[in-house]
Amino acid sequence: MSSLLTIVLIIGIILFVPLLCRRIHVPSIVGFILAGMIIGPSVLGWLGSSHTINQLGKIGMLYIMFQSGSEIDMNDFKQLRYHSIIYGLMTFLIPTALGLITSHWILGMNWTTSLLLASMYGSHTLMTYPIVSRYGIQKNRAVNITVGATMWAITLSLIVLAVVEGRMGEPRSISDFAIGTGLLITFLVSVMWLFPWLTRMFFKQYRDPVSSFAVVMLMLVSSAVLAEMAGMEGILGSFLCGVSLNRLLPNRSPLVGRLTFVGNSIFVPLFLISVGLIIDVEAFWSGWGTIFIAAVMIATKLIGKSASAWLGQGLFRFSNMERQLVFGLTQASAAGTLAIATIGYELGVFSSEILNASVLMILVLCTIASFITEHAAKLIALDEQAQLVSDHEDDYWLLTSVGNDLRPAMREIGEMASLDNIEIKQSADWQDVSNLVEHTSKSVIVYHEAQPINTVSRLVVAVPRYAEKERDFITCFGLVRRLAGELGAKVVFYAHPDTQVAIQTMCRRPGKYLLATFRNMDGWEEVNILSQTIKDNDMLILLSSRKSTASYNPLFEEIPAMLDTHFTSYNSMVVYPEQQTGGPDMDVLLMDIPPASTTWSLLTRCKRFAKRILKIDQT
Repeated sequence: MSSLLTIVLIIGIILFVPLLCRRIHVPSIVGFILAGMIIGPSVLGWLGSSHTINQLGKIGMLYIMFQSGSEIDMNDFKQLRYHSIIYGLMTFLIPTALGLITSHWILGMNWTTSLLLASMYGSHTLMTYPIVSRYGIQKNRAVNITVGATMWAITLSLIVLAVVEGRMGEPRSISDFAIGTGLLITFLVSVMWLFPWLTRMFFKQYRDPVSSFAVVMLMLVSSAVLAEMAGMEGILGSFLCGVSLNRLLPNRSPLVGRLTFVGNSIFVPLFLISVGLIIDVEAFWSGWGTIFIAAVMIATKLIGKSASAWLGQGLFRFSNMERQLVFGLTQASAAGTLAIATIGYELGVFSSEILNASVLMILVLCTIASFITEHAAKLIALDEQAQLVSDHEDDYWLLTSVGNDLRPAMREIGEMASLDNIEIKQSADWQDVSNLVEHTSKSVIVYHEAQPINTVSRLVVAVPRYAEKERDFITCFGLVRRLAGELGAKVVFYAHPDTQVAIQTMCRRPGKYLLATFRNMDGWEEVNILSQTIKDNDMLILLSSRKSTASYNPLFEEIPAMLDTHFTSYNSMVVYPEQQTGGPDMDVLLMDIPPASTTWSLLTRCKRFAKRILKIDQT
């Protein structure tokens, strides 16, 4: 088949397979694999094993692992890191132990072959992660634990492979070991520190969408290359690259939208088609040996991963749907399994029957995992959407900026912070802002941008005393929490010790956890001190309030001058919480106003003294 006709065929599959799968209620992942198998050499023979398709398909596998690392919630990921380690050990050791038993006692293999085959059961590939991403549940707690566990399961499988290779292959010299260690260190330093720094610098200097897309793809592929040079699988490198660039790629940013579009519409389908192309249907029927081995392999992995999911549900208190989702994510295998099977065959550890049975296992398990993940992800998404609507149905926001037209940036912030009911306006000066705040009861955000929002690495939040008594304080805290989650940014709260107690309580709420540090700020007059501690790539968030509210301070009127004097080179955000203009809620709010601060009392006394002087002059 000519190259142009091949392109037409591939594009046709990418176009029509999802449409057909929707009509017959089959996940698209299964459709693409079956389409590749049908057009491949073992059925119709329209397309052989194409080097170009295989290479593009490999990028698709790298993209899936990169996507899973870049979309996790870093706050939850840090909080749940020990959960991920524990579940990574569980989801590797349980299937591996079961695999040793079935391989040695049922299939009659020696212990070396049994160990290498068992490591294939412990490993898994996040092939069904695009389903999770499509339903928008990437930040679900169970997903974060599973994604973190994937890294450990893949690493342990590669360690087993390295042990078997060392035993079956030629012994390595001290110089080879030193070179390998140096390459491993170079890989880790480059991916975890150098690449994020280079990407951040690039984003600061260039905002061209094409260049931004290209630099991310360059980092993705370079990480995979360095991983392979260090003797590991490229998928591990791409996953670590996704984790390291997580802070620079907010899920709702236009750049991530472009990456998702290109990846899910080109790279992932090509990868699935390339998997289908390697499936040799005739080999399955060449003898009952392949079928029997495949049946044992499939049953072993299904039971092992299912047992891990059930145990994980008990330990981490997953719901039934989350348990099914975890089972679906850890069931599919592709890159890691193929690598172990191929290398085992080249070393003479595996027979051709085991190699063919491994490919059949990939097909069956990917099909099962796709159905389970699709079902569980849909139900979880519906439940989370209902909760989101309940949390935000009464929230109304007005976003504005002073001077420069930042409406596209403010729209992006609204997307990141999940602000549904928003209105965006442009203000000429701070007097316009004052008028907006005075004549609306909505929560108001005044935004200033000195660098792209996705390059912000820390949120410095100044909270006035008694802010926790404001009616909409919880909503403003949710704004900070969601921004921190999208940006993967650290959070530092400057607040009075009494106010810190309320914030710390909110940070520990189940399902709304926020990892933050706290600094004392006794009065609002200390905000200027922040100019001495704020760093590059920080964003300042000031929680202000309107007059006649519990947390109002006359010094709030100095915020515009303070920002222009000390913080023009940093991103900043001034937030005015929603205010009830009257009614019973307002009466309740004002019933328990705490004593005024020393600064406020002093200013009030000065104001009264001035009025007395003016009255004396008038008389």
